[in-house]
Amino acid sequence: MACRISELVVDAADPDRLAAFWSEVLGYVELGREDDGSIEIGPPGAGFGGPQPTLILSPSKDPKPRKLRLHIDVNATDRDQDAELERLLALGATRADVGQTGTESWYVLADPEGNEFCLLRTRLPPL
Repeated sequence: MACRISELVVDAADPDRLAAFWSEVLGYVELGREDDGSIEIGPPGAGFGGPQPTLILSPSKDPKPRKLRLHIDVNATDRDQDAELERLLALGATRADVGQTGTESWYVLADPEGNEFCLLRTRLPPL
């Protein structure tokens, strides 16, 4: 028996803003809110424990100190990488420089709070 990732928790200065951004990026919906201001988002109809992990956007006033040691990679499911890049930029992502050479097959981006994530080239089938 092995573990599997059930949820990822991301500190957020503005959980509502990040929940809206990541819901649009991933096609997720809001699953619930906690008294502390945390917002959980996940796949519609599946939620916690489903085939994909949920995201919890947890309120935090602490500034992001440096490049994160963990980041999220995403893949387009219904368009090519360049079209998905344009969609993500329109949603509020920005290009991020973490020292890439320019020959990578992925794009390094940042969400509206500066958390880096990568858009990979391979198109995956939707779940």
